[in-house]
Amino acid sequence: PTGSAAAAVLTPREWSIATAAAARERNREIADRLGLSLRTVENHLASVYRKLGVAGRDELREHLG
Repeated sequence: PTGSAAAAVLTPREWSIATAAAARERNREIADRLGLSLRTVENHLASVYRKLGVAGRDELREHLG
């Protein structure tokens, strides 16, 4: 799924983390802004990558367009 279809596949928390990561925000920055641990952000990103079938932030950025 891409764009808005990706939003339907992801949980609201995964979506907020995915869009932040696609905007080149660092994991630590995302964690601090959302009040989460670094590990939680990393786990959510791993789930996002798996659900969307992407391998990293560059592909994620293209996917979310």
